[in-house]
Amino acid sequence: MANLASEIRRVEPHSERFHLDVADGHYVPALLFFPDLVAAIRSHSTIPFEVHLMTTDSLRWVGPFSDAGADGSIFCLDTAEDPSKIMRAVKERGKFVGISLRIDEGLERMEPYWDDLDQVTIFGTAVGIKGAIMDAGTPEKVRQARQIIDLRALSVEVEVDGGICRQSVPLIRDAGADWIVPGSLIFGEDPAAMRRWIESL
Repeated sequence: MANLASEIRRVEPHSERFHLDVADGHYVPALLFFPDLVAAIRSHSTIPFEVHLMTTDSLRWVGPFSDAGADGSIFCLDTAEDPSKIMRAVKERGKFVGISLRIDEGLERMEPYWDDLDQVTIFGTAVGIKGAIMDAGTPEKVRQARQIIDLRALSVEVEVDGGICRQSVPLIRDAGADWIVPGSLIFGEDPAAMRRWIESL
């Protein structure tokens, strides 16, 4: 974190997006990223930023993070009294929108929202837990999401966040994931070599 700009430049050639976890200290017991910081690092990268709003009031933050340079916003479904209102707010700003599901939330909760969605982000671990092993049910959840999307011919992408490691990536790839949030897997290793390995799958 002390060398954020240089780390962005180091990893960017091997990435399609930067996934920025936003934590307000309430929804999860951590403080991560804020609009001024996103604005400060925006000039150091040309690839899209997606902000993952792990906050108790996601609607409040759509505007500030969009203005700071975020290209899309993902919000946690269990924090939203009216998910459609958040989705509209993101779309009205010309950004892509995603919904994230905790490991204990089933895909049936997504039913009213698929048609207006760009992405579903599936947590592979409990929210806010670093370094945990991916929940065993995650690949099947990814597979079910992929089946829903394909059967309905939707243009919704599936992302997995949490528990991403060398053992879990092939499993979620086979299940139909489009995106992974590799975190320490790419920042902690040679990013060029890691990118080659991911592409080999």
